[in-house]
Amino acid sequence: MLIRYLGAVATAAAEHAARAEAEAPAGGTDRQAPAAAAPSLRPSPPEGAKPLVRDVMDVPAASLREDTPYRDIARLLARERVGAVPVVDAEDHVTGVVSESDLLAKVAFEASDHRPGRIGRLRERRMHSKALGETAADLMTSPAITVLPGATVAEAAWLAALSRLKRLPVTDGAGRLVGVVRRDALLQALIRDDAGIRAEVEARIEACCPPGERARVEVAVHDGIVELTGRMPSATTARLVAEVEAIADVVEVKNLLAAV
Repeated sequence: MLIRYLGAVATAAAEHAARAEAEAPAGGTDRQAPAAAAPSLRPSPPEGAKPLVRDVMDVPAASLREDTPYRDIARLLARERVGAVPVVDAEDHVTGVVSESDLLAKVAFEASDHRPGRIGRLRERRMHSKALGETAADLMTSPAITVLPGATVAEAAWLAALSRLKRLPVTDGAGRLVGVVRRDALLQALIRDDAGIRAEVEARIEACCPPGERARVEVAVHDGIVELTGRMPSATTARLVAEVEAIADVVEVKNLLAAV
């Protein structure tokens, strides 16, 4: 399953790279986005039956107001059984994300005498400064990494992999929270079930094999592994195996076809 997931994520990464190269200005000078802009994915053009974020996101999504005290944040994380929650303003615009790590830094500094030295690491000093906060606005990581409902699941999976996030806030075009998508939901959406793979293998057999040879081939699929049994001419077998290996989500092809 992990191999199939990584394959889908790698495909999304390649599509992003190709699209970025195609959209680059002819002069070769890209304009940078404003520094304060949060990473977010825009919807891709229609691409057949690719699943979209809106198909797998959780609605409604738990969230926190910017003035929520840190003890209430801890209670919400425990109640929702999640490691992070989006922080929103009065108009539901996502302004950041507060996580267990943010709370852990605060209680760790409060429970110990440790303080960053005069020449302490910059990251440590920033963590200490954040740990002095009392509300979600003080403790959150901002800007938040978000995804749009119209983005493909593969694009969202690539963003989640890059950012190492288990949950991504889903926002509308104005930045308002509309849901949240979990990494495990992305995983399940990207991995086609064995029945779907078998249907495509059978379609490839019908396309590349003469009618008399099709009836002598049997297909079995388990966890993405395709097993071909029966009898077939060697030349046709080589072509068929190559076709099946090219199918997305196929992990391995076991060629048990006997030559005729």
